[in-house]
Amino acid sequence: MTSNPSPETQPAVSDAFFPATSMPDIDWWRALWPDPDGVVRALGVASGMSVLDLACGDGYFTAALARCVGSGRTVGLDLDPALLGQARAAYADLPCDWRLGDAMAIHHSCPGPFDIVLMANTFHGVPDKMALARAVAAVLAPEGRFVIINWYPRPREETLVLGKPRGPRTELRLSPEATVNAVAGAGFERHLVVPLEPYHYGLILRKSARQDP
Repeated sequence: MTSNPSPETQPAVSDAFFPATSMPDIDWWRALWPDPDGVVRALGVASGMSVLDLACGDGYFTAALARCVGSGRTVGLDLDPALLGQARAAYADLPCDWRLGDAMAIHHSCPGPFDIVLMANTFHGVPDKMALARAVAAVLAPEGRFVIINWYPRPREETLVLGKPRGPRTELRLSPEATVNAVAGAGFERHLVVPLEPYHYGLILRKSARQDP
């Protein structure tokens, strides 16, 4: 097996971050997601898989993926070197491959194939959702899945964590149906919607059987 290139050898990336997707304070993040391992298992992640955490931030869900896939492959990709540094330090005991790169050009820094590409709490801020979905499709295995964790489209003032409204602005929140429509042109279709209480859902997308080979 060849070694993976280090983040320092990756191609230059855009300096534009997705709007409204900054990493939240760890205290309320853990209050909202007390069982990340259970979440990824509910979304179909299993031992031995090859998985990519897209826009992984500080690695909270990447670590859960790594614990779940065991001897499989876990990659965390983010554009922010400071957050990747935090992730490496926090989860040094886990076999995670941390990559610096642009989510819109995944194939440059994270060649697949992947069984699952996970994007947690970030899709709402992606300006060109179709282009991102096409980038994901290019690195998925033939039977791979694109899994998106989104906030339900409830008013922000109703989504309280530790007593305060949390999450993106109300107008940025997408229903499962709206999310499916946003990526359908990239060759994805709805496979399953998994409720993630109290405020989220996990949308599992598969490549459409109707797309051209």
